[in-house]
Amino acid sequence: MPAVSKANFTTPQEAEAAFYRALAEGNFEALMEVWSEEDEVVCVHPGGPRIVGLAAVHETWRRILSGDTRLEIELSQSVATVSATMAVHCVVERLSVHGQTKRSAVLAATNVFVRGAHGWRMVLHHASPMQDQADFGDLSPRVVH
Repeated sequence: MPAVSKANFTTPQEAEAAFYRALAEGNFEALMEVWSEEDEVVCVHPGGPRIVGLAAVHETWRRILSGDTRLEIELSQSVATVSATMAVHCVVERLSVHGQTKRSAVLAATNVFVRGAHGWRMVLHHASPMQDQADFGDLSPRVVH
């Protein structure tokens, strides 16, 4: 496992931007700097099992980023809930392989960050396949009562 991170993310948005930048670049070390160094971390990759614990989370990301494939990631529909010590970001990820325009995956992702001695760090990343929103019609908020 890596030594104590040197990055000090001053906002959860900064930590999330660093996470997606590292993921797109295939930079394992930079990606791991975003994660909390506590053992109470959780990651769920699309269609995969729940990964619990720092060593297990590190190993799954190491395997994912070990190839030469680079991703293009477009984030949208961000909804954030932030308190003094915790932030929950729900986003839509559109992932495609760099250089290929034919296929992309649309994922609903939840990223949870906590603020500690070394700034904001990720404690949960959960991404799940998402149906095309056209399947659901107009999803604008409505008052139902």
